[in-house]
Amino acid sequence: MDAKKIKLIAMDLDGTLTQHKEALTPTQRAVLDRLGARYRLLMVGAGQVRRIFNQMEHYPIDIIGNYGLQYAVYDKDAKDIRIVEDISLPQGDRESIEARVNFLRKKHGFETFKGDSVEYHPSGCVTFAVLGTKADQADKLAFDPDRKKRRAFYAEVKALFSEYRVFVGGSSSFDMAPAPYDKRYALEKYCEAEGFSPDEVLFIGDDYGEGGNDEAVYLSDFNFLKIDDYRTFPELTKFLLE
Repeated sequence: MDAKKIKLIAMDLDGTLTQHKEALTPTQRAVLDRLGARYRLLMVGAGQVRRIFNQMEHYPIDIIGNYGLQYAVYDKDAKDIRIVEDISLPQGDRESIEARVNFLRKKHGFETFKGDSVEYHPSGCVTFAVLGTKADQADKLAFDPDRKKRRAFYAEVKALFSEYRVFVGGSSSFDMAPAPYDKRYALEKYCEAEGFSPDEVLFIGDDYGEGGNDEAVYLSDFNFLKIDDYRTFPELTKFLLE
């Protein structure tokens, strides 16, 4: 990577800039301010843009959400985001989806769950909630912290749900976005529209392992900076401010 060529810094939020679901710390906010004075900044998230914006306590940044199904720009005058694109795709065949999920549950021993087995989102995304949509938070956090349980049959889930991009999501689920939507596709679409080439872009993310929602970008032509502890963000990005 030639740091002198970088014009756009795109990044993930949870685990990259913040603890999961937590707000920006004053330190992280200050680093973003310094980076924003030199580069264009872009948040590329798996969640909805409004949720990301609220979690960042209305930090002034453009946001891609739902793997590219949503896009919002920051309006300086309104001090708010303005949603430019909000795509809702038709839901898949629920009977087929649930039949495939039930097959996986029976095969891998996850037939007991609380709430719904599958969550359907307005965007067209789907969540296979292994412990169920109403599982206790403590149970979800304890279920698969190293993701080994889900990665053991991740390839099988991908193969069964080939019409989706499948991710090992959250603490106990598989998240699925309608193909071709993933962070790589979203970033490529953004760069094509805004005139950035891959060598002018640096993506910073923590979820770059197998099934991670940053993996597609990690395996692409974009420059990628791996981060394994959000608290190291200031140190890891220091070279961009020299």
